[in-house]
Amino acid sequence: MKSILHIKNMVCNRCIKVVRDEFEKLNLEIEAVELGKVSISSQLNDSMLAEIKNVLDKNGFELIDDKKSKLIDRIKTLVIEITHYGKEVSASINSSEFISKEIGYDYSYLSNLFSSVEGITIEKYTINQKIEKVKELLVYDELSLNEISFQLGYSSVQHLSNQFKKITGLTPSHFKKLKENKRKPLDEV
Repeated sequence: MKSILHIKNMVCNRCIKVVRDEFEKLNLEIEAVELGKVSISSQLNDSMLAEIKNVLDKNGFELIDDKKSKLIDRIKTLVIEITHYGKEVSASINSSEFISKEIGYDYSYLSNLFSSVEGITIEKYTINQKIEKVKELLVYDELSLNEISFQLGYSSVQHLSNQFKKITGLTPSHFKKLKENKRKPLDEV
């Protein structure tokens, strides 16, 4: 049974290297190391968890308890549901109020927790999800850019186009002309 550990303050490639090196010194079988997360091939006992916590603390990281990890997963799920599956959000509240209300925590707490673990803000994560949805809709070629802009809640086609170019380096129309698929799986966004 594998173990997944969520780690606070692990926000860059150098952090990934430090954590990987430290876990290898502990002779742990590492499946993957990503920003804020390590997958280990085996189940960990309490003494090994204490040892991991100690090593992480010495390097400026913090093992996140399961409750915080679930909060981060819930935030991601809500953003994906809103962006990709059309979960209805009342027009009278913004996404930060919606997330706060759905999860039952103050948004500033959720935002700080998310940023410290994921290395990006909830807003940036939401933008990345929206851009992936735009890519999907452009590839399907069933909606106009104006319809896509409206469906995803952009204030204008220009706003969508500017954000799309900033993230992808391409205009939506140039992306649409490309034959190769430039989309990412949602878990890689």
